[in-house]
Amino acid sequence: MRKLIASWPAVRQLQEDPLGLGASARSTVTDELTPRTATAHKVVQSVCPYCAVGCGQRIFVQDGEITQIEGDPESPISRGRLCPKGSATKGLVQSPLREYRVKYRRPHGTRWESLPLDTAMDMIADRVIATRRATWEEEADGPEGPVRVARTLGIGSLGGATLDNEENYLMKKLYTALGAIQIENQARI
Repeated sequence: MRKLIASWPAVRQLQEDPLGLGASARSTVTDELTPRTATAHKVVQSVCPYCAVGCGQRIFVQDGEITQIEGDPESPISRGRLCPKGSATKGLVQSPLREYRVKYRRPHGTRWESLPLDTAMDMIADRVIATRRATWEEEADGPEGPVRVARTLGIGSLGGATLDNEENYLMKKLYTALGAIQIENQARI
């Protein structure tokens, strides 16, 4: 009976490896596993695209495909750590559900249709120009009569948290040149 009890894995672990860090925590399946990073042909350093923190990433690539994304221990920002979204960046890049075409749904439409990028960009530009033209205010009523405002209230901008200072600067310049005054960045909200 004593021999039978001594053969139980829990008893063996308590006697031989009480912290479960050695042989008791391993199996033949565990011994045959290799990390996804071991077979990578190259490691590319990058920055996580999800928020404005800018955590460093190490992207492991094999045969042109990402095999793993980990935090970059050399990053002074994240020191090798990533949040759950940053750790799942591989899905953002290589998901079978990722769209590679511009999708458009016409007003009152029930289906999405694919458009060429040039067509979509022309549609956006036409709508910006039309909105600016339709909502332009040269003057507004002030306390002592008309005041020159030269603005449009029909266009606004809310930037995303992943935009850097340079991108925000360019967006501010663009929208100010268009006459928009409702310009904000998500990082400040």
